[in-house]
Amino acid sequence: MSNSFWSFFMKRSSSHSQKPPSPPLTKAQRMTPALTTRDSESFDMVSATSAVPYEDRYENTLSDVVVVGAGPSGLMLANNLVRFGIKTRLIDNRHDRTSTGRADGIQPKTIETLRQMRMAEPLLRKGVRVYDIAFWKSTKKSPLKRTAREIHYPPVVDLLDPYILLVHQGMVEEIFENDLHERGVEVTRDMAFVGYKYSPMKVRPLQIMCKSSDDTPKTYGARYLVGCDGAHSRVRRALPNSVPMGNSGESVWAVLDGVIDTDFPDIWSKVVMHSEQYGSILMIPRERNLTRLYVELRPDSRDANLKPENTQEFVQMRAQEMMAPYSLVWRSVEWFGRYQIGQRVASSFNDPEHKVFIAGDASHTHTPKAAQGMNTSMHDSWNLAWKMNFAIRGLAKPSLLKTYEQERKKIAEDLINFDFEHANAFAAGDPAALAANFTKHVAFMSGYGVSYDLNILNVQSKGMGNLRPGYLLPPAKVTRFIDANPVDIQTDIPALGQFRIYFFARHVHAAMPFLDTVCTAQSTGSSYVGRVSRAGNASYTTQPPLAAPHDQFVCPERYTPVSGIFTYALVTDMPRQSMEIADLPVVLRDSRWTLYLDDCLEKDTRKQTCIDKWLGGLGHDEVVVLNVRPDGYVGTARRWATGSQENGLSAVKWMDDYYDKFMNDM
Repeated sequence: MSNSFWSFFMKRSSSHSQKPPSPPLTKAQRMTPALTTRDSESFDMVSATSAVPYEDRYENTLSDVVVVGAGPSGLMLANNLVRFGIKTRLIDNRHDRTSTGRADGIQPKTIETLRQMRMAEPLLRKGVRVYDIAFWKSTKKSPLKRTAREIHYPPVVDLLDPYILLVHQGMVEEIFENDLHERGVEVTRDMAFVGYKYSPMKVRPLQIMCKSSDDTPKTYGARYLVGCDGAHSRVRRALPNSVPMGNSGESVWAVLDGVIDTDFPDIWSKVVMHSEQYGSILMIPRERNLTRLYVELRPDSRDANLKPENTQEFVQMRAQEMMAPYSLVWRSVEWFGRYQIGQRVASSFNDPEHKVFIAGDASHTHTPKAAQGMNTSMHDSWNLAWKMNFAIRGLAKPSLLKTYEQERKKIAEDLINFDFEHANAFAAGDPAALAANFTKHVAFMSGYGVSYDLNILNVQSKGMGNLRPGYLLPPAKVTRFIDANPVDIQTDIPALGQFRIYFFARHVHAAMPFLDTVCTAQSTGSSYVGRVSRAGNASYTTQPPLAAPHDQFVCPERYTPVSGIFTYALVTDMPRQSMEIADLPVVLRDSRWTLYLDDCLEKDTRKQTCIDKWLGGLGHDEVVVLNVRPDGYVGTARRWATGSQENGLSAVKWMDDYYDKFMNDM
């Protein structure tokens, strides 16, 4: 196929937008000319001259997915679904996005995810990067002093971005909302979820009842409903089989965001401070010269029971007492709050029919001191979005959606176990114990240690080298063959909801029988993977991704010349002058933007080649095939001793068997 494939199915009718007909399109907007096939098949259209208000028209109340809650989790889900071409309605009972307070820490794995979505740069420009942690302590007999200083993410964890990025939650919401706006989708605000009804015989079996801020009832039809509506989730309460399980925390914590004057020397580091007399403080630098202070209000003191109108003044006074002899004066306070949050995980993340799901704080709650909540919540949605895309298109077997709860509930439970230990170490005020806890869990905290158990997606196979199914790819540097650019191979291919199939061969010419056999089978209907590609290409032609003007800079057509489901890549350490793109099989020839030379070890975080870091080395005649999930996790890999045609046929069957477990060739 030509590499205009994505350009073709990026075409999208303006009627898919959730806004009324607009004035004549500008040049930028004309990226998405009309394609009406999906409209006529999916909806009973209302005449353009109908007197029914636009928002109430039948076709505008029907969606593939209704997402409740426009926080980071809901916006991550909606943004991915819309990009994939899934008609999504996002509702929120708030009048506007988060303006002050709430979550503020983005971990290294989340930065990587945003890089894959090509959305990281605005936050990287504006955020504060924290590379270290300072520990301070005072007792009744000794004044406040620094007891230790640690690297926040020591080299034991292989990270491309070894820091925590501090930005306001509203800034995260803004980048998602802006991207949705460019694709013609807006958040439906001042709209509260009320309940749902399930009618299995309908094409859109869910009737989702809502009401606006003026109590006007609204009903939306959808295939799926996802509750990203926080710790007090109404969607979770509507599920017949889901209740929060766990314990409430005893301590009450106050949080202050403001601009301060102080002579405290570590103001621009992350600071953990413990006072034997008063309790603990967590201090975090923020964007715009802000500083966040979490101040403990011990349950056995009068601190936790103060009247709300006096709390802020008291907390400021208590923080000043705890930080003595250093001065602490607020120029301004942007946000103040108190919270008492326990560690809880919902008993189920979906209904028995797998039509209604919950994500983010709706499915798990914990303390905010380790900056995990927003990150874990967004990755719930990152996991769910691509699976839901394939399910809606009929490209997934029921087994695929079932892996959402299996994988993310395990992560929520891991998080609660970590948070319980971390909170106890924090409350004890023992720097050694806290540092030991941090060292034990540092990979998990960064997001790179978050892993999934073996299942139909994560399959152990022979010769995987250093890769483990259900784990993330370590960062690695390679040279992109076509333009000689050094790139991070794990993020070079943008997030398009596709599986990535990497071939590794040291001697490409010797591996040609293998590569040609696999590529020929997978570009025709002679293999299961090939038939899945054909089905996916047909689906994306009638239900295309929703374009935005900035997609012309991402150039998604570079990564979809063959398939809407699979991106093919080749990695070799052959010298550049020893091969030409024209020598390759057609599939790899068309995939010219994902041909990589493994010659950048000096630029790597570990000074290793990709082949050594990922595979633990590769023999001269060996070939490895690596399958990577759309969310960046290793699915499975296998090694063959030679690049023979016979081994190519073995690889075709092995890959067919893998994808047959969860994908549908229709």
